[in-house]
Amino acid sequence: MSDPANSDPANSGSRPGSPAGPRPRPEPGTEADTHRWWALAVIATAQLMVVLDATIVNIALPSAQRDLGLTNGNRQWVITAYTLAFGGLLLLGGRIADLVGRKRTFVVGLIGFAAASAIGGASSGPEMLFLARALQGAFAALLAPSALSLLTTTFTSGPDRAKAFGVFSAIAGAGSAIGLLVGGVLTEYLSWRWCLYVNVPIAVTAVVGAFTLLSDRAGSRGARLDIPGVILGCGGLVALVYGLSEAEAEGWTAPLVLGLLIGGVALLCAFVGWQSRTTGPLLPLHIVRDRNRGGSMLIMCLTTVGLFGAFLFMTYFLQNILGYSPLRTGLAFLPMTASIVIGSTQISARLLPYVPPRFLLVPGLLLGAGGLYSLTSIDIHSSYPTHILPGTVLLGLGLGLTFMPAISTGTSGVAARDAGVTSATVNTAQQVGGSIGTALLNTIATTTTSAYLAVRLAAAEREGGLTPAERTDLVNTGTVHGFTVAIAWAAVILVAAAIVAALVVTGASPRTREAEAANPPPP
Repeated sequence: MSDPANSDPANSGSRPGSPAGPRPRPEPGTEADTHRWWALAVIATAQLMVVLDATIVNIALPSAQRDLGLTNGNRQWVITAYTLAFGGLLLLGGRIADLVGRKRTFVVGLIGFAAASAIGGASSGPEMLFLARALQGAFAALLAPSALSLLTTTFTSGPDRAKAFGVFSAIAGAGSAIGLLVGGVLTEYLSWRWCLYVNVPIAVTAVVGAFTLLSDRAGSRGARLDIPGVILGCGGLVALVYGLSEAEAEGWTAPLVLGLLIGGVALLCAFVGWQSRTTGPLLPLHIVRDRNRGGSMLIMCLTTVGLFGAFLFMTYFLQNILGYSPLRTGLAFLPMTASIVIGSTQISARLLPYVPPRFLLVPGLLLGAGGLYSLTSIDIHSSYPTHILPGTVLLGLGLGLTFMPAISTGTSGVAARDAGVTSATVNTAQQVGGSIGTALLNTIATTTTSAYLAVRLAAAEREGGLTPAERTDLVNTGTVHGFTVAIAWAAVILVAAAIVAALVVTGASPRTREAEAANPPPP
């Protein structure tokens, strides 16, 4: 168990019966206040590196495939190796951060991530690249929860917490789009290898900033790692993420996929049972039993499904249907990125201290669903300014309104000793949501396209066949039809998330909660 003597009181005021209130906020303009905002810059830089790396390699993959001789069958491991290690080890990384100290794990994660990136950039063959990507994912699983938990203990309450989480959430939402742009620039003008090398100077800068600006409590002395929980929880997540990633290639009914998904669910059920009995759990269940935190984590999972679906299909549409270059494709996502930043930092961050989280979550998710639904009208003759730009801007604004209150609510009200594993749980929800989004929506798109083409190609053959140009147009039309059906399902998923937000996340505004904590009702 954690040593109470080492628990930071910053968050203890949120726990029932805790004698200590929130740590006083430094006066604006003082050295302590300035120090906190520079610390935010360090934390945000590390988060950007982790989020950016989830998509930056996508643009570089065709070039890497030609250079290293990857086959169509094994090229997916450039992506899967990262997501498997990242998603599967997040809970372990969060608990290690709580036990050892978050600043230590933050720095170790940065150094390891940079080293793995350098190895990947220098890869001489497929196996070396796959190993480097797995190492990146493992160190990202240590780095990401450390970054978020440092943020939660640096900014504990008030408008400053809302501003800080607005910046962090903007990066979480916009980082993937930035990755597509940066990947396009580096691949087109330097080499695909620089999509990995670029992490080294970013990590070095963040390490220097961490030693200079970040502070943290010591780790929990005498605490032990829950080894059975590690095996069950991490094993279940690895099996689940692996099964979802294989569903795209093998199909949902393949024995391997079914075995992995069923086995993953069984291990996670056993994990929950074990966590309810052990005295030193890897994931204290009170973290997710709270309806506001648990609901926010579910919303993060569902929202990421829609986000990844949009990136996946719009990237293919812009490059394969409209013929955009990698750089032009990355630039096409900039308005969406700007909308996410505006929604997070200029709207959510300003309103969240004064309104209940669901007052931002529900409109944001419905706006995002509307943006996705507008993209279901695209066809092979669509233009970017008329048919794509309005939908992506609306989607970005909705995601900006959603991410900030979801992340802030999902990490609020926990003791400092549980901040790491709470942050890891939020990150796990995002990672699993991304895996579900990629596998589920891509399967919907491909099966819809196959069915569409089977009927129409057979009809065309009966009527005398098609010219090469007509066949190309038909195949492209069928591909876009599959995209629009999958995007429509992504919109439905965001509507479901809005319903969860309306019914489950019923907490009051942060300002109201602070007032209630400062003036408790008489016994």
